[in-house]
Amino acid sequence: MPEPLIRIANLYKIFGKTPETVLPLVQNGQSKDTLLAETGHTIGLRDINLTVEKGEVFVVMGLSGSGKSTLIRHLNRLIEPTTGSIHVGETDVLALNQESLEAFRRHKLSMVFQRFALLPHRTVLENVAFGLTIREIAKDERDTQARVWIERVGLAGYEDQFPAQLSGGQQQRVGLARALCTNPEILLMDEAFSALDPLIRSEMQQQLIGLQKDLQKTVLFITHDLDEALRIGDRIAILKDGEISQVGTPDEILENPADDYVAAFVRDVRRAP
Repeated sequence: MPEPLIRIANLYKIFGKTPETVLPLVQNGQSKDTLLAETGHTIGLRDINLTVEKGEVFVVMGLSGSGKSTLIRHLNRLIEPTTGSIHVGETDVLALNQESLEAFRRHKLSMVFQRFALLPHRTVLENVAFGLTIREIAKDERDTQARVWIERVGLAGYEDQFPAQLSGGQQQRVGLARALCTNPEILLMDEAFSALDPLIRSEMQQQLIGLQKDLQKTVLFITHDLDEALRIGDRIAILKDGEISQVGTPDEILENPADDYVAAFVRDVRRAP
């Protein structure tokens, strides 16, 4: 059986002035509230151990403050851990120097943000081609590739529009096309659909499911919505206060919640009749 594409082991993140000095307290089980009261430090992540298979849609979900966005930002080292290890394939992500890290970010993965993060003074075509521009790909080639992805996300004809001329759903389609245009192996999606109206959100979920059938990317998808997690995820990790409550398939989460926290989520899930 092949090795998982992503391997995260013993990952801790403590926010504060001297996180290394309080790490032993956290490793010995000191609570989040006690640590904050006694040391002024905050636990972001505690002993995270996860694997993600190649081609898997892996959803990390939890309420605000659970650590889900903190976790995903460790993959591209937008946040540095206090301790732990992160491997993507054969790459030790935490051992990369700045030059290697920039190349890793540029070629290995792409990110789709909650608030679209489009460049307002660039057209749809220019936004989608932006990652290829950074790679210094010739203009004709990058425009050709960008047009392919614009069509794939249903925005053919909008190439010369600017972000302000688009709806929220259209802007997020541009963001998705931009992320896919560089042909990343890993797609990081941080609350990518949560700013959208419910109907548009459902359409975007369906589009992602459809694209994934063809592309088989490895997707890490962050959400606070269990219905969304159950709809798109091959497996789901549920976080609470920086710790993993449960990892499992949608059926495993629904049928065998690991604790009261997970059970509370499952209780309100809309189940098929």
